[in-house]
Amino acid sequence: MLKKTPLFEAHKKLGAKIIEFDPWLMPLYYTSIIDEHNTVRNRVGLFDVSHMGEFSIRGKDALAFVQRLITNDASRLNNNQVLYTPMCNDEGAIIDDLLVYKFSNENFMLVVNASNIEKDYKWIEEVARKFNKDVILKDISDETPLLALQGPKAEEVLQKVTDLNLSKMKYYWFKEGKVKGIETIISRTGYTGEDGFEIYLKPEHALKIWSRLLKIGKKEGIKPIGLGARDTLRLECAMLLYGNDMDETKTPLETNIAWAVKFSKENFIGKEALLKQKEEGIKQRLVGFEFLEHGIPRRNYPILKDKEKIGIVTSGSFSPTLKKGIGLGYVKTDLSEEGTEIQIQIRERAVKARIVKTPFYKRKKA
Repeated sequence: MLKKTPLFEAHKKLGAKIIEFDPWLMPLYYTSIIDEHNTVRNRVGLFDVSHMGEFSIRGKDALAFVQRLITNDASRLNNNQVLYTPMCNDEGAIIDDLLVYKFSNENFMLVVNASNIEKDYKWIEEVARKFNKDVILKDISDETPLLALQGPKAEEVLQKVTDLNLSKMKYYWFKEGKVKGIETIISRTGYTGEDGFEIYLKPEHALKIWSRLLKIGKKEGIKPIGLGARDTLRLECAMLLYGNDMDETKTPLETNIAWAVKFSKENFIGKEALLKQKEEGIKQRLVGFEFLEHGIPRRNYPILKDKEKIGIVTSGSFSPTLKKGIGLGYVKTDLSEEGTEIQIQIRERAVKARIVKTPFYKRKKA
């Protein structure tokens, strides 16, 4: 049974191209992916990302439990701070990548990928059973729609409808506050590489806030944005997509998120396996590459060096900002240095490309 967000009918009225994004029906685009991509880079766009999952973790042992689950260090968080982290299994492989919201040492919210909600919750429940301490888990995904307002004009638009002083909110921090008199959680986070906010609210308020933001943001050029542009925006910033760039066959050390593994903290799930891998060295590494000639890389295209296959593309697209093909993929570690010239096999053609530093795009901060 395919699921719909509370805004499904609103997307249809706006003329969205609807696709199946397992197990959801979601807008791919409203006008075009490139138009929507450029809107977010230059002005402001509004996304419905209510398909994402949210779990509540409460209890006097909540912090210790979160610390056991994740590779990053939640003990460093202040209240109202957000943390990005992988969550690994005993072998050090990535079950999911997620955000941790800290309300207090006894109250956390985890935000997980839409396709992993059921899998993640089962895993966390199992860990909680073994943990056997004071922790209360709840899947609050269905009661927590999520809007993302992203782009250089995002603060300008959102400030019109909230009493919170957004200019004082730092990146990866959040506040509980009102939007048009409605209780919400607003965080300065996003998946686009631009400034922006994510707004957590109740299902009965989703349409009102969505419609209001589209109305009051007209002067700033706001548009609704689909999942197509969300993907090209995140790829330009080399933000990983679970199921493409990482899964349970990969570890954080092989990706570009090794920085989110804190070996200095006490035992977390997967620590032993990751320490072993760190000592032995990794055989493959996730890299970014750009095309040196015309072409568009896609997932599962072979990566070649001197006609020999050395890896595989995990994400690829035409970059609307850079006007060239870009992608991410795994290659043999000894061939992963920046500047290495490679080829991407597109049917009968081997297209020239070069391994480059990521992110491909970085916004200019005011």
